[in-house]
Amino acid sequence: MRTWTPPVVPQLPGDGIIPKLFNTASGRLEHPAIPEGRALLYVCGITPYDATHLGHAFTYLAFDLMQRAWRDAGIETVYAQNITDVDDPLLERAADTGVDWRELADEQIGLFRSDMHRMGMIPPEHYVAVTEQIDEIAGAVRELLERGLAYRVPTEDAAGEDVYFDTDAAEEASQWRLGDVAPYDRQLMLRLSAERGGDPDRPGKRNPLDPLLWRAARAGEPSWESPVGEGRPGWHIECSVIATRALGGAFTVQGGGSDLIFPHHEYTAAHATALSGTPLAHAYCHAGLVSYQGHKMSKSRGNLVFVSRLLDGTQSVAAADPSAIRLGLLAHHYRSEWEWQDSDLDTATRRLEAWREGLRRSSEDPASSAWVLQQLRAALANDLDTPVMLATLDAALDRGVDDPGLVATAVLALLGVEL
Repeated sequence: MRTWTPPVVPQLPGDGIIPKLFNTASGRLEHPAIPEGRALLYVCGITPYDATHLGHAFTYLAFDLMQRAWRDAGIETVYAQNITDVDDPLLERAADTGVDWRELADEQIGLFRSDMHRMGMIPPEHYVAVTEQIDEIAGAVRELLERGLAYRVPTEDAAGEDVYFDTDAAEEASQWRLGDVAPYDRQLMLRLSAERGGDPDRPGKRNPLDPLLWRAARAGEPSWESPVGEGRPGWHIECSVIATRALGGAFTVQGGGSDLIFPHHEYTAAHATALSGTPLAHAYCHAGLVSYQGHKMSKSRGNLVFVSRLLDGTQSVAAADPSAIRLGLLAHHYRSEWEWQDSDLDTATRRLEAWREGLRRSSEDPASSAWVLQQLRAALANDLDTPVMLATLDAALDRGVDDPGLVATAVLALLGVEL
């Protein structure tokens, strides 16, 4: 799948710092393993039916910063991202609007690419749609069946059978254990499974938490012929296959929003480990969810703030500067849960204008730009602490700096904000 043009990320003098990151699986700040100075990052992509709202942007901005920190520390990065371009929410939206699901997906993928480019996000080297790897995914499902790690469940509304992952068998046969990624109790897992695309009450399953691997063809739904029957993939196996084909096993970071911790990232790791015998990733990093008007942004509530509309001025008083939108998001630590206010864009725009004015400010006692760069690097290395970075720049640019060019370059390289 075609990606987008990368932004300019200038090199800075001196040495950056490899960041410590909060690993959801361990509950600790860690330096994920980076063999041979090469960090491998996989971030779950969009289901293309409501792209791109600020919740999406907040998540992808976190992993944009992660790559900037690694690159500044001299680490090579390889980034992969999927597109879930066949899934129930997409199909339901297409049916509701009377649009072909492929046309809807293509339109939203194009919009997402445009938004990411305009926002200065580093693009993935591997940008892969599920529909591009149906054969590979079906092959993985067949392998799990052959190894006794999956089973078939009869269906009433399809000629074929659905295929489910056998959680208990996988725990016995592999080094993966339920809860390795999501340290939750079983009752919470059951609730989250029901809320996030699972079917814990489905008759015929061996374990209520067993996730769907392959959905047998139903009338009116897209399907593909495969060695495991006509149908389409389940959600988690898609990312298992796409991630490992792009990056191999035991890559550096698996990332996404915190709503993906369970069941998605738990079972993506389970499938990958069962297939390869190798853990999926060294660390699992998650961005917090963004609310608006009192609730998490979601299509069902209609409380979405779209990046494209802010940029075009159709969801704000005037067209927003992409750097101002970045600053509005960067004001919050990437792991925090927070609510976007309509005034946030005005606040961020004023901060951006103040920084630009600060670069031009004459001062008899300017702040050391080298010191500013050191402080920015230290905060970024501390689990991407952008609120501290912004406070550092507020103080320095209010005072004036001795090398405005260095500060402007540092802000562009580390935060992606153009001054």
